[in-house]
Amino acid sequence: MAVQHKHWIGPEEYLEIDRASLNIRHEYENGCMYAMSGGTAEHAEIAIHLIAILKAYLRGSCRVLSSDVRVQVAEQKYYYPDVSVSCHPEDKQKGIDIVRYPRLVIEVLSPGTETNDRGKKFRSYKACSSIQEYVLISSQHQEVEVFHRQGDMWAYHQYESAQEINLASIGLTISLADVYRDVNVSEQEPEEEEA
Repeated sequence: MAVQHKHWIGPEEYLEIDRASLNIRHEYENGCMYAMSGGTAEHAEIAIHLIAILKAYLRGSCRVLSSDVRVQVAEQKYYYPDVSVSCHPEDKQKGIDIVRYPRLVIEVLSPGTETNDRGKKFRSYKACSSIQEYVLISSQHQEVEVFHRQGDMWAYHQYESAQEINLASIGLTISLADVYRDVNVSEQEPEEEEA
């Protein structure tokens, strides 16, 4: 979950503050900074599995990054997605701390971030022309949602149980089982109790 700082600042000031912050990362959107909080062990394990799978598959042809590196999706929008992939030469340079041309963005959902990841962030990611795919992964049950750019439209596919996940933006198919291997989450969404 993010906590908003109340005063407006410009992107340059945001980058200066965020780079100087040793313990807290901040996302930035239209003049407001948001301090980022930590996640659960399940959240971390899912992100680690994806990074390992993507790194092994892409083998240096594209850069696979964790939530330690900010992604710029617009002039005044910087996020820290759980996993990002860029195949652009500028993003593969040594020492960068901003990915400017992400191709694939993955967010592992938690109850505190899901609304923002599905709403405001998704709208920002869709507006970023380099992003070809946006993936949402539940940390509560085994479910992966993939949004893939097709011209001006976004195709949607939902994956559950033993299905294979197609990441067309990088030409990879992975099993849902590999994403959730040894992660303590249920296979299906829990039934909601009736009031």
